[in-house]
Amino acid sequence: MTANLQRRLFAEFLGSAFLGALVVGAGIAAAALSPADTGLELFECAAVVGAGLFTIILMIGPVSGGHVNPVVSLVDASFGGLSWRDAFAYIPAQVAGCVSGAIVANAMFAKSAVSIATTHRASGAHLLAEVVATLGLLLVIFSLARTRRAGSAPAAVGAYIAAACFFTSSSVCANPALAVGRIFSNSFAGFAPASVPAFVVAQLAGGLLAIAVVRILYPDVTAADAARVLLPHTDGRARSDGAAEDDATADGRARQGARAQAPGARRRRARRVLG
Repeated sequence: MTANLQRRLFAEFLGSAFLGALVVGAGIAAAALSPADTGLELFECAAVVGAGLFTIILMIGPVSGGHVNPVVSLVDASFGGLSWRDAFAYIPAQVAGCVSGAIVANAMFAKSAVSIATTHRASGAHLLAEVVATLGLLLVIFSLARTRRAGSAPAAVGAYIAAACFFTSSSVCANPALAVGRIFSNSFAGFAPASVPAFVVAQLAGGLLAIAVVRILYPDVTAADAARVLLPHTDGRARSDGAAEDDATADGRARQGARAQAPGARRRRARRVLG
């Protein structure tokens, strides 16, 4: 394992840990601040998670891309933006991070560090909502990358997730690593273990559907485009393939422009000397 990959894996673990703490901590705080008012609790969670996700992507995106989500990593690999080896290395780091973050959130609120959730969520409506939520999330991410607007991804992803907390019946998870992490907190945000496998299948189905839709919308999407997910980063395939190719092209154009301008510059210097 290279030093660059180790650094990216640590970034994914750290970002996922903050994500797990963010979601679980927001749920615990909302339940304490607004007891018996589920709508207000959900609004508080949506605002906190949307803003927090924005900052997490900004924090680790320049290192690893800021995926913090196995489905994002797998879809990115399918478009060539990330090697399959790296994608499968990202997943354990993301799962471990979300579990660790959930445990830390429990401890921050003086709860049992590990408390297995009892809230069952895997109804047919919830699973359909997860397919839709995951599809929409990936369309936002890959549309921005393909149209060279990756710099907007942190804000766009945060806003989408905040909105999806309300427009989906599942209150949006769209992340298998986070679904696993939420098992370990019997709180407002918790997932009963029996609900998680079905959620993961629904999220993966949303990922497969997103691949097909992205290819329809953007049939010329390239590995260089995918390498910008979620943010352009300087390690691994994103640099060695897409960005390096872009740099080489830009350098070649600059050299051609300099050569084209050289004769004119020499003539102007000669006229100044003669004059």
